[in-house]
Amino acid sequence: MHPKRAIVSVYDKSGLDELGKELQKHGVEIYATGGTGEYLKKHSIEFKSSEEYTGFVELLDGKVKTLNSKLHAAILGSVEELKKLGIEPIDMVVCNFYPLDFGIEGMDIGGPAMTRAAAKNWRRVVIVSSPCQYKEVIEHLEYGFDEDFRRKLAIEAIRRTAYYDAKLVEKYNEEFPQHLTLPFVKKIELRYGENPHQKGAFYVVHNDGKANIANAEQLHGKMLSYNNILDANHAIECVKEFEEPSAVIIKHATPSGIASASSIEKAWKDAFETDIYSPFGGVVAFNRKVTPELANELSKIFLEIVIAPSYDSEALKILKQKKNLRILRVEGLDRERRTRGIEVRSVENGLLVQEKDVKEFDPSTWKVVTEKKPSKEDIKSMIFAMKSVRHVKSNAVVFVKGTKTVAIGGGQTARVDATWIAVHKGKDRIKGSIMASDAFFPFRDAVDLAAEHGVRAIVQPGGSIRDNEVIQAANEHGIIMVFTGQRCFLH
Repeated sequence: MHPKRAIVSVYDKSGLDELGKELQKHGVEIYATGGTGEYLKKHSIEFKSSEEYTGFVELLDGKVKTLNSKLHAAILGSVEELKKLGIEPIDMVVCNFYPLDFGIEGMDIGGPAMTRAAAKNWRRVVIVSSPCQYKEVIEHLEYGFDEDFRRKLAIEAIRRTAYYDAKLVEKYNEEFPQHLTLPFVKKIELRYGENPHQKGAFYVVHNDGKANIANAEQLHGKMLSYNNILDANHAIECVKEFEEPSAVIIKHATPSGIASASSIEKAWKDAFETDIYSPFGGVVAFNRKVTPELANELSKIFLEIVIAPSYDSEALKILKQKKNLRILRVEGLDRERRTRGIEVRSVENGLLVQEKDVKEFDPSTWKVVTEKKPSKEDIKSMIFAMKSVRHVKSNAVVFVKGTKTVAIGGGQTARVDATWIAVHKGKDRIKGSIMASDAFFPFRDAVDLAAEHGVRAIVQPGGSIRDNEVIQAANEHGIIMVFTGQRCFLH
């Protein structure tokens, strides 16, 4: 199949001069709408106006130009049907849409309608819906448009109209609408997914200029993998909890160390000391510029990814000596806090959608439930601990001193097991620390275990039917206990 007649109506005119010349070279008769025609004329490409074909004058300053029964019949009809009607068939449509800057009132009507019509009749009509397709289309002009390629173009066109509609309604945030449309576009195709036998790709909504993994700029290293992106996202979201110079180390989607300090170098040292083994092959995120001093320390261990809002030029030179180290710059990470949004997770044949857990921890609503009371410094540490524990996989506990973790336990089926892991790793550092739990203690066992290792205070949501038993255990051990009333599971 080789097209004889094309209607061209595009907003994005990238590459149109080359496509137009190739259409002309292969004898395709071109009809164009207003602005598109002016562009073709400027590039000396022969065309006829769409009005010559339709006998229909554009109305409402061009808002109505391709919404015409003859034109749509020429696209939708079979050759036999059109011959009876005396209508010359249109067998190629080149169309892309107005931008979405003006919301629903400014959306494109004629373009999507014409595109969908062409996609519906894909066996006879070639639909070209993006400049990124021009190269392949030009190649097919040489030897014809086979059925597989026409079907591929049609499916891509339908996806683009669906994406356009999804982007339109995205501007009008409705909480949990009856029909969910998610306007994602592929950013990169990954080498593989979670494991080498799984395929994978990374899709993003848009570049909103905010500090997130979708807007990260890779400065060095190997291509990001599926697991890299997951870990980097966790690191970025966790480090955004803190205003002070902070470091977060992530391994297998959960933190192995978190710290805030007077300097970024000290924050790294404190975070690393939480667990000196797990950071091997991990991901680290900072909310301050990476200095040469910090870069030298990072170079002493094997890391997969370093993330920061900026890098000293000498620091970059040092880090780039590691050939495969992925270095990401995420602008705004030094000032942006976590913000509201939605999280989407897939289940078989469905999606789970929820609000992100970004609720602030407000100590004025907390309840001291033990005989011993916390100091102002204790409360400050408890806030840090709760901000940290909500980024650890449930069941989760963290032990902190000041604004640094000294032990982390998570991802266990019993809270006492998470506590055992943490105290086993933390050893002597547990003594004098504050323990935070992401949910209530169902039994006193974890409190007893923490007390054996010298914990002096516990902050937790509360709400168990055995709260009195747990409070009694804390009082027996002389431990401060505070209830936040705010659970922060992370599954």
